[in-house]
Amino acid sequence: MLTMPGPPEETNLRPDRGRRRAAALAGLRRLAGLAPDDPERAALREHVIGEYMSYARYLAGRFQHRGETSEDLDQVAYLGLVKAVDNYDPAYRTSFLTYATPMIVGEIKRHFRDTTWDVHVPRRLQELSAALRPAEELLNQKLGRDPTLTELAAHLGATPEEVIDALEAAAVYSAASLDVPVAQPDGEGVTLGELLGADDPGFTMVVDRESLKPLLAALSEREKRILLMRFFRGMSQAEIGAELGVSQMQISRLLTQIITRLRAGVDPEAG
Repeated sequence: MLTMPGPPEETNLRPDRGRRRAAALAGLRRLAGLAPDDPERAALREHVIGEYMSYARYLAGRFQHRGETSEDLDQVAYLGLVKAVDNYDPAYRTSFLTYATPMIVGEIKRHFRDTTWDVHVPRRLQELSAALRPAEELLNQKLGRDPTLTELAAHLGATPEEVIDALEAAAVYSAASLDVPVAQPDGEGVTLGELLGADDPGFTMVVDRESLKPLLAALSEREKRILLMRFFRGMSQAEIGAELGVSQMQISRLLTQIITRLRAGVDPEAG
């Protein structure tokens, strides 16, 4: 397997580059001792960040070919670099690159985890999904064959069920656009969105009718007759009242009561 060359160390640089890096390291030490409102701080901070931006870009380059542009990855890496510069303390007794590298890489990984998934999945599954391919490649080289699900799960410290969930989660890392053209057998071109079905309102009507059948059967003969005249014969409330020998106002109240009971029977919340 090919590996990328390691990062440049502070002590292994060309003379001119080494002098600039030494000046940046000195600036870092001085920066740690300056008060937040010191007038020298802003310019010194900008100089130090600028000196290490090439290293941040180097780290960002390790995450290419994951669907993000180089410019976006560089910006995320710069953010991690700024955090490293602002929080570095020479008292840590470690080199700045040793301190800054995990901060920059962590910022890039956090970017992929939080912003590049089209469908949100739990962080645990995101981390497992990211670890799947490297684990498969490592086990393939070690075993001389494709690893089994159990072997892959053991290597990742996960259960087989979690690995299956992670494999399914990886499929939703990016979603296909509904505007993607799809070729048809007859040669006509349509978009994916045009091939998707829509809800058939007839299904809702079937459900409503089946739900209403027992409710209608429980109505009195008079109530059934009122509904029949109003909704199937198209008679007005006054005409119904005249046929039944009651006022239009009484028919209005009866219809309201009947419909309210039917709605409550179909949908208790609506009732």
